[in-house]
Amino acid sequence: MDDGAHAHASKAADHAANPVLVEVLRGNMVESRHRGAVAVVAPDGSVVRSWGDVTRDVYPRSAIKPVQALPLIETGAADRYGFAEAEIALACSSHLGEERHVETARHMLERAGASADDLECGAHVPADPNAAHNLITRGESCCALHNNCSGKHAGMIATAMHKGETPAGYTDVTHPVQQRILGVFESMTGCDLTRAPRGVDGCSVPVWAMPLGNLALAMARMADPSDQPDARQTAVVRIRGAMAAAPFYVHGTGGFATDVITAAGPNVLVKGGAEGVCTAILPALGLGVALKVDDGAGRAAELAMLHTLVAIDAIDTAQQEALTDRLNPVQTSWAGHAAGTMRVTDVFGDQ
Repeated sequence: MDDGAHAHASKAADHAANPVLVEVLRGNMVESRHRGAVAVVAPDGSVVRSWGDVTRDVYPRSAIKPVQALPLIETGAADRYGFAEAEIALACSSHLGEERHVETARHMLERAGASADDLECGAHVPADPNAAHNLITRGESCCALHNNCSGKHAGMIATAMHKGETPAGYTDVTHPVQQRILGVFESMTGCDLTRAPRGVDGCSVPVWAMPLGNLALAMARMADPSDQPDARQTAVVRIRGAMAAAPFYVHGTGGFATDVITAAGPNVLVKGGAEGVCTAILPALGLGVALKVDDGAGRAAELAMLHTLVAIDAIDTAQQEALTDRLNPVQTSWAGHAAGTMRVTDVFGDQ
């Protein structure tokens, strides 16, 4: 992808069908098909591998959180408030609302002189069934700390507090917190986002659209930041180290990112987002990956990402064996009986 060039997809490209990446079978019949696109990009912007239209604009959603967390490090906020690997990983996370996630987010806010009342992400029931059950058993209501983005928001508030900015309204596009993040996005993706489509993410912060290939470029620069300023390089290494050392805080028990990082180690750092977006930072290869499933299916995004990693030799045989259940997922009935499977199509080649 050209650095500095934000090329919106043409109407013709918008109507071009991406390839089917994943099929879902019930019995022996294909019941559902998921189309999508995948970009594998080097730090210089060259597209190493691609499937589908990687020039089409996508909202990166939570898949861009490791980039979104860079100001937390670069401003010195993380150091001022003593954030260790767990806190930094949580700032990059879409967590499941488990107790350790909630308490870590709470402690981040307290260290910065803030509280859960300052969070503007909204509340939702924990995504982890056990955590949700425990809340109900105790007769407690969920709060903003249970929001899967509370770690990211705690990091944003901490950055504002460190900079002497009022945390109120930190989710607004005009707030210094969001303007700082916008600058980081433009630098890392190589996009001028001034006129890019902009929306509101599920956690209320702004989200800017960008070509899928440029999202992959940002991940490539996270994998190999050698062309970035020294402070950015240091921040990137620290974020990668936190995600690798504390994968539980990136997602949670049984979560895709946690399972993959645990199995594959520091050279395969994956991050999912809503609406079928998924990214990967691959330091050993110096590459970044971004994919988008057209219909927004997370199940397809996770499977397509794993098989992309296999196709580009990012995970070895032992790591694949550790991820066998995710590479070859079985669909079950509510009673636990096998009902079908999911598989990638032959667009990924003979694996």
